[in-house]
Amino acid sequence: MSTDAVTAAPTPGEDAGRSPVDGLLSMGVEEEFFVADAHSHRVADSGPLLDALGGDGGEHFSAEIRPCMIESRTGICWSLAALRAELRDHREALIGVAAEAGAVVVASGTYPSADWRQVGFTPRPRFDHLVNAYARLADELLICGCHVHVGVEDRDTAVEVMNRVRPWLPILSALSASSPFWAGEATGYASYRSTIWARWPMAGTPPTLASYADHQNRVRRLVSTRTSADAGQVFWDVRPGTRYHTVEFRIADACTTIDEAVLQAGLSRALVHQSLREIDRGAPAPVAPAELLHAAKWRAARYGLDGKLIDPVAGELVPAPVYVNRLLAHVREPLLEAGDWAEVSGLARAVLRWRNSAERQRRTFAGSGELGDVVDQLVTETAAAELLG
Repeated sequence: MSTDAVTAAPTPGEDAGRSPVDGLLSMGVEEEFFVADAHSHRVADSGPLLDALGGDGGEHFSAEIRPCMIESRTGICWSLAALRAELRDHREALIGVAAEAGAVVVASGTYPSADWRQVGFTPRPRFDHLVNAYARLADELLICGCHVHVGVEDRDTAVEVMNRVRPWLPILSALSASSPFWAGEATGYASYRSTIWARWPMAGTPPTLASYADHQNRVRRLVSTRTSADAGQVFWDVRPGTRYHTVEFRIADACTTIDEAVLQAGLSRALVHQSLREIDRGAPAPVAPAELLHAAKWRAARYGLDGKLIDPVAGELVPAPVYVNRLLAHVREPLLEAGDWAEVSGLARAVLRWRNSAERQRRTFAGSGELGDVVDQLVTETAAAELLG
């Protein structure tokens, strides 16, 4: 829900913005988590955790729109190893203060048993705007995501990158899907969180944009018509960072394991890098009809990795593993250049083997019929260093 990871990319002009290795792009990740009582499994107030982490959460943590949610933010990272270490440190810090407060931390797009009717809102002006303007849509906004920032200094270039990565957003959604349950019931969706966002007028896949000025004009109109309170409340699935010079990917559900968050970051950075390579050599942007982009995103939310997904450029249904392999082939060269190929391709294949979080949750529920067991699994996986490690 936040506007940007405040430390995800450097302030323009800072030496920290220069890559220590030629060709590498900076990364930063925001992760949103649910907080729940360790015994009852009911969602709980994140306030004691924020206090324990330092003031209003300190440098790397902050409150979210619902009191039972909390957000963590990494600093600038140039390698997946550094990013993994920060993600691990932040999760361990959260889990530690939660344990002292008799609570647990859960990384998932929705909380399996939480009822939005019984959860209030964090009293802040920006959140108040959403609550007052959107009524029932805001009432049901009890969801968590994972946002990846990739450093791109030039704003027009960032917009051109956005145009090029849009066809690949659905597979990022399918890989991260972690929200099969809603208000205590199975939804039939792998990412029900995506359907919650799809109803909002300033969310979803962005339009094809001609330039950063075009982007700014569209955002201004959304603000002037009171659709959004500010630029940070234009919640497109990919957008230029609003506080720092990044491309921000917002499509993913909260990633249950650290491995899945690292996979999202690695793929997102590689997609940006590949787009920059294409721009440099004057290659045309892929053409994907708006209706197929919309349908591809819906199908990824509905089925995740179970079944066939839409390749919006090819205009065809393909098995999910084929779509994943097409993405890996598309970003192979930038992954090799960054030294990330083995890790990212290995993580993608691990998710295909063990399935995404949504499928893992469904398997647990099918075995016992108890959502409490699903929550226990999520708690364990949130703390895990590796996917099924």
